[in-house]
Amino acid sequence: MQRRAFLKGAGAGLAATTALALPGCGDKQTAGKTGDLPQINWHLASSFPKSLDTIYGAANVLAERVAKITAGRFNIRVHAGGELVPGLQVLDAVQQGTVECGHTASYYYVGKNMALAFDCALPFGLTARQQNAWMHAGGGIELMRELFTKYNIVQFPGGNTGVQMGGWFREELKSLEDLKGLKMRIPGIGGQIMAKLGAVPQTLAGGDIYPSLERGALDAAEWVGPYDDEKLGFHKIAKHYYYPGWWEGGPQLSFYINKAKWDALPEAYQQVFATACAEANAGMLAEYDYKNPQALMRLVKQGVKLHPYPQDIMLAARDAAFQLYDAEAANNPDFARIYREWKAFRDNQIQWFRVAESTYENFLYYAK
Repeated sequence: MQRRAFLKGAGAGLAATTALALPGCGDKQTAGKTGDLPQINWHLASSFPKSLDTIYGAANVLAERVAKITAGRFNIRVHAGGELVPGLQVLDAVQQGTVECGHTASYYYVGKNMALAFDCALPFGLTARQQNAWMHAGGGIELMRELFTKYNIVQFPGGNTGVQMGGWFREELKSLEDLKGLKMRIPGIGGQIMAKLGAVPQTLAGGDIYPSLERGALDAAEWVGPYDDEKLGFHKIAKHYYYPGWWEGGPQLSFYINKAKWDALPEAYQQVFATACAEANAGMLAEYDYKNPQALMRLVKQGVKLHPYPQDIMLAARDAAFQLYDAEAANNPDFARIYREWKAFRDNQIQWFRVAESTYENFLYYAK
């Protein structure tokens, strides 16, 4: 059975099963009768363009599943970044009630509060699998939802790219010294750390990266990974492709819902929405794990040169990251409260993964 066919069939089965539990949803003859669940129409603002079909597509998965399970009674219209609000203003739009819900990455908003980054990724933080474990079993959702009450938002995990690549460079990096003065497109906390290492971070939208590389305004740029990077054509200009993206070891995307709108939803619709979020969350990582290897092989065939980051850069970046976190915790109570729990979870995860997972994976990767 084809993978997509299986996912589609499994989702349809879930829809059919859930529909039976919703009043009127499984029986067309009852439609419109008193006591049926109401017709509700929402708008979702995404931070992402449609061209990033895997990230943007998670919101479509949510909307399609919600509509199917409720037999068209609860509809969510998805809008790409910039259609309703700029891509980096989704949190504000949801907070203010301009839209009912959004799909975005919390590290876009660390200027408001660096603690928001825990909902997505911190440099040298959790892998995708560990982020999922922290959210669903380690208390992460409870901690993040407490924080998001300050922004009038209810949060649900909404996908993960897995560890990202470390960026495209016009010239090869041989040591930490090569970062001095290097102009790199890298926003957020990763950009702050690069600045501490001597680079000059730039924040640019996706569509502006290629022309900036082409005319020499940038020496390097990071985006996501092979599948998405290939579409933007960076390999035509910058042939040196570095790994890993240590600032995004397991970046989680999230669905944000205006709290007043969420509280007004019938409980059955809340359950449907939560179930659809869980499907979208799991599906994004599966899609990237399927697509990235093929894209990477295509890039290598076009002359792209793969490099690991030099060890001195990795060590210096890690040290700078945790110095930054300690300093932030000393001045930001929100960050300090979450960081304490998050770091204890991270340290325990590292101990466990190094015993079994890492040993097994390393054997597979390097055995002759």
